Amino acid sequence: MIGTRIRDRRLQTGIRQSALARHAGISPSYLNLIEHNRRNIGGKTLLKLAEALEVEPSLLSDGAEAALVSGLLEAAAASGRRDPDLDHAEEFAERFPGWAKVLSVLHERNQTLERTIETLTDRLSHDPFLADSLHEVISAVTSIRATSSILVDTEALEPEWQARFHRNINEDSTRLTDGAQVLVRYLEGAANRETDVQSPQDEMHAFLAARDFQIPELERALAGPRDVTRLLRGADGQALSAPAQSLTRDLLLRYLEDAQALPLRAFLARIDDLGMRPDRLAEATGADLARVFRRLAALPEDRVGPVGLAICDASGTLVFRKPTPGFDMPRLAGACALWPLYQVMAQPNVPLRMRVRQAGRGDAGVLAMAVAGAAGPAGFGRPALTRMHMLVLPDPHGATGEVLDLGVSCRICPIRDCVARREPSILAEGF
Repeated sequence: MIGTRIRDRRLQTGIRQSALARHAGISPSYLNLIEHNRRNIGGKTLLKLAEALEVEPSLLSDGAEAALVSGLLEAAAASGRRDPDLDHAEEFAERFPGWAKVLSVLHERNQTLERTIETLTDRLSHDPFLADSLHEVISAVTSIRATSSILVDTEALEPEWQARFHRNINEDSTRLTDGAQVLVRYLEGAANRETDVQSPQDEMHAFLAARDFQIPELERALAGPRDVTRLLRGADGQALSAPAQSLTRDLLLRYLEDAQALPLRAFLARIDDLGMRPDRLAEATGADLARVFRRLAALPEDRVGPVGLAICDASGTLVFRKPTPGFDMPRLAGACALWPLYQVMAQPNVPLRMRVRQAGRGDAGVLAMAVAGAAGPAGFGRPALTRMHMLVLPDPHGATGEVLDLGVSCRICPIRDCVARREPSILAEGF
């Protein structure tokens, strides 16, 4: 019935058959066969038709009912309830499509609000500029309160001391006003910025995210350090600060080394033969697992699917993060101590593979693989630097079998009685 859905949508939007065929790169006669369900359709053609019709490809391939059922099942999984009535999602969507749509929309809105709360909490708890501004305001208020108390409680106070205390109150009140104005401007400006960049690492990740974490200029056979310089000079219109340029340069040079060690075409051919198996890819190419992890995270998603990557140094600080659907990564706060990323710290060069699931993200789990390795050569009088890499891939087994529940960070983790908790969670009582 894909063809029927395409035809109905085309008629609703008033697009001529010839115009739609031209946009999809096919002939009108072939589109006519598709619309009458005489030809199968999929891949790029379906994506182009969906783009021209301004509709999600899933609505064309699976139909509106399938999309509603999927939304209902996702909402049921997120609720954490185990009720037999939840197994009748298809029947409910068929009999009450309007209510099914309302529930799906409310679930999506709830997810958006949860993400917003998590982001704001993360920022309020760990934003250094915000913490300094609040400290300045509180310090000024405390000073004014202490000085005014002396003036009120001391009956006989020499005029010289009175004048001094009055001057202190005036200076502290000025400092309070300035601090409050700076804080208000900062909070108001942050809400209206398109990208909330606050640190050199934020700038670096914004640069990479704008390019989908792929650098085609460095994939060429003759690419070199000069191409890195050109990229930083252009920066896609982004004015990177000097510290951000330094971080980004180091990362791009490492990207260049990885691309030269594992050329794109040859590496994709290996994946076609061996699949998304980092251990087999490392064995076949002679590269270490950390390099294979980085290369997989830099490949086009339409070829290998969604891939996430987290890298931390020996202090546990995330120095690189590429989130993926089903696995969020904190920007400012410390990550969950249960992540495999931290469990491999004590065992360098010993890989670990686990099926994990982030609490509050539904029943879907992911496959997390981690390894710790040297970040550079050690020497006498110079400690060995270690970096941990964790690759995140979709779990082919879904929610079946044994899965480890973990969080994003303690502050926004709903898991109760967690042995690894280091600070209370705002989600302890739920939303």
